Amino acid sequence: MTTFDRPVRVLLIDDHPLVRDGIRMRLETQPHIQVIGEAGDGESALAWLARQPDTRLPDLVVTDVAMRGMSGIALAEALHERYPEIAVMVVTMHDNLEFVRQALRVGAGGYVLKDAPADELVAAIQAVLAGRIFCSGSIARRMAEDDGPVDALTRRERDILARIARGMANKMIAGELGLSVRTVETHRLNIKRKLGIEGQAELVKYAVEHFGDAR
Repeated sequence: MTTFDRPVRVLLIDDHPLVRDGIRMRLETQPHIQVIGEAGDGESALAWLARQPDTRLPDLVVTDVAMRGMSGIALAEALHERYPEIAVMVVTMHDNLEFVRQALRVGAGGYVLKDAPADELVAAIQAVLAGRIFCSGSIARRMAEDDGPVDALTRRERDILARIARGMANKMIAGELGLSVRTVETHRLNIKRKLGIEGQAELVKYAVEHFGDAR
């Protein structure tokens, strides 16, 4: 199994305390995973994050989909906008493919079912932290039947690809979208990882071919 350079800091969000206890126990059987915070809903999670210094932010947020108040999908979108450096993984009982697509499009990197074994949960964390997409086996097989790699891109990543296709540099993209240059660079790196692209020239070629007519 791949090892981590340091303990992975996790924020765990679920509106059922017993479920949180179960997931935390499974995660903490791994010496390289540390649950540093918990929340019962999306609003509480965002408030918790806002109180943390940069050095205490989690590496990964694990959230359910269906929760009281803000849904896990809305939370993933908010996290993708405010904290693009934090990876997001959904752990849920819902295997609806539309939920999966929505979660991936707003920035979640993984979608795992709650009945998944502990080793699958750990494999998902490893993949998501490496910038790859991970879905539980049954979901991945169903998704592969009709979805391509572009379906894993978030709305913001599509916005950035459209501007890359227009020949815009990071600074110009950042100014137009109201982002920092560092955030744009992070999004570009995530795009390349999701699409399996290595170099800048290949990224530009992909952007022109797939988003060249976007406005």
